[in-house]
Amino acid sequence: MKTEDSEVAVGREATGGETSRRVHRAWFVAVVTFVTIVGAAAFRSLPGLLIDPLHQEFGWSRGTIGAAVSLNLALYGLTAPFAAALMDRFGIRRVVAVALTVIAVGAGATVWMDSAWQLLLCWGLLVGLGSGSMALAFAATVTDRWFTARRGLVTGILTAASASGQLIFLPVLSWIVETHDWRPAAVTVALAALAVVPFVWLLLRDHPADVGLKPYGATEFVPKPPPAKGAARRAVTVLATASRTGTFWLLAGTFAICGASTNGLIQTHFVPAAHDHGMPITAAASLLAVIGVFDVVGTIASGWFTDRFEPRRLLAVYYALRGISLLFLPMLLAPSVHPPMLFFIVFYGLDWVATVPPTVALCREQFGDDSAIVFGWVLASHQLGAAVVAFLGGLARDVFGSYDLVWYASGALCAAAALMALVIRRRPVASGAGAAVA
Repeated sequence: MKTEDSEVAVGREATGGETSRRVHRAWFVAVVTFVTIVGAAAFRSLPGLLIDPLHQEFGWSRGTIGAAVSLNLALYGLTAPFAAALMDRFGIRRVVAVALTVIAVGAGATVWMDSAWQLLLCWGLLVGLGSGSMALAFAATVTDRWFTARRGLVTGILTAASASGQLIFLPVLSWIVETHDWRPAAVTVALAALAVVPFVWLLLRDHPADVGLKPYGATEFVPKPPPAKGAARRAVTVLATASRTGTFWLLAGTFAICGASTNGLIQTHFVPAAHDHGMPITAAASLLAVIGVFDVVGTIASGWFTDRFEPRRLLAVYYALRGISLLFLPMLLAPSVHPPMLFFIVFYGLDWVATVPPTVALCREQFGDDSAIVFGWVLASHQLGAAVVAFLGGLARDVFGSYDLVWYASGALCAAAALMALVIRRRPVASGAGAAVA
């Protein structure tokens, strides 16, 4: 009788609170994940602030510095699908704790570097590997395990966490770089990553079954699956299967352009480009922070839209509007901040990673139980696109003396991404209980 009462209580709580006033544990896990991503986001704020200081101190070209950022972004993406598989094997908590520690070591070690290869090793390799394990595949894995209902909304909230971290750290790090030096800023990043480790270890849980609950919104209890052995083999096998579909390549192509026009372009090169036009570094960094503010709004709203509207059409609208805005940017850069520039920043912020919830929804619709790993590979394309533009943007600045060509080319790519999104066919693939239509 006691067991039955316990099961009834668990069932009530797991349905999302319809028969119980208690808040489902899934929401607490989402909060822990959000705070973890915020704490780890400091490393995402720093690369664009380092280009001019490193160029001035060591004489390294912007192309060389961009190569380190490019390696970081590439590894960020390529690590993601393997990290998703490792989370299935060893658990979310262990993988995330190790990743944060690697980020701290890589960021902290940069204070002693005096050669370009050391920048590639510390910021490119170590921080890239650590951040890849903290990529959006982490958010997708948590969402898939803990939520059946409200997945689009939760995906939007967790995606917005990175922007919230940028909002918190970017103005502080830019002030540290300009007032003290770039080294204290790197130490701040390392300490921020380390500070989150105990929080993750004590509060994050791998699966609802660990605490005797159903996923939020589920009607049946979902037992915790056994550890998946051969994480690397599974990641590669899933890629081999997914790559046989045209949908995968369309999603990967659009997301590569997404990364090229955000992390690779604006996040890496906006501050030095604005500085080229006489804008102070702190002012330019503050504009990026404003992007972070509106990114939170736009991404959460996109998650809400994804639960209600066709994700393919949402993607097409997002990419088309982003491309149009980039075509106007060269005319807006000036020594001071003026209303048209503020309008661009607000607009770009709303669209920054609004693409993530519909992309995750399409992965879930098409690839079912393997959707988190598939999204990891799609995210890899996002970061490869970002890596290419991070390098080519710096190279173009060295060769042509301005970033204008980069802005125009990225706008054209976004137009192509809008067309690609529209031709993705609606073709759900059954994959057991885990397949879900967004």
